[in-house]
Amino acid sequence: MYSTNFCDNICRRKIYCYFYKKLYNSELLNLNLFCISVRDKRVVVLTGAGVSAESGVKTFRGNDGLWENHSLDDVATPDAWIRDPQLVWDFYQARRNQLTQVEPNPAHLALGLLQSEIPDFTLITQNVDDLHERGGSSSVLHMHGELRTLRCEVTGETELRMTDSDLSQNFVNCNCCETPTKMRPDIVWFGEIPMFMQKIYQMVENCDIFIVIGSSGHVYPAAGLVGVASTYGAHTILVNYDLPVNADMFDEVHTGKAGELLPKLVTEWLD
Repeated sequence: MYSTNFCDNICRRKIYCYFYKKLYNSELLNLNLFCISVRDKRVVVLTGAGVSAESGVKTFRGNDGLWENHSLDDVATPDAWIRDPQLVWDFYQARRNQLTQVEPNPAHLALGLLQSEIPDFTLITQNVDDLHERGGSSSVLHMHGELRTLRCEVTGETELRMTDSDLSQNFVNCNCCETPTKMRPDIVWFGEIPMFMQKIYQMVENCDIFIVIGSSGHVYPAAGLVGVASTYGAHTILVNYDLPVNADMFDEVHTGKAGELLPKLVTEWLD
């Protein structure tokens, strides 16, 4: 599955990182022990809210746990949609409208370049915006859904709905049913299963390099993917503004803004 040299390098890297972390009490700031080339490797990238935040996308969830002054139980669960669909609809329509006001940042563009240079590349995102696609990435696995699409509650079919009329306060009806019915946001709410999980686990288990960018390490199952990658022998890399709760699970850590770090890192990785 892996070359002998690659496996030996992985082993030495992890041993070195282990003793480094023990010596410095797990202070992993900007730990970059090995410069690796990724061109001939199977690469999987996972991105989180930190990447989109640098484009001005609101995370909506504050330090107090509220989403735009709403409890997540009021706007981000299936029960909330049943109980008060207008409140939930207004909440997500505000997010959908914001897509027209933001642009990809250098981190999105760097990942688009990275994908264009690597034959075996998978991009997974926890983000529900379309900035990766606009930054040049393709076949993105949106594990938490997408804002630009809406889902029919009868058939489960999704439709790209981003016209002016689609972005109003009025509910949007589907085109797939004989009698058009109200569509819901195409978002994975709390209590629902993230999308594409079988494919995601397959890609992570078989990758050589696993890179996480802008993720807090709090939300599962995404936060657990680094453990899966490490178990299967991948070299794991973190690029984050600060150290997340699972930082000690990574072989290599870069702290700072993704938009500043990634263009340089991608250049190094492609050399």
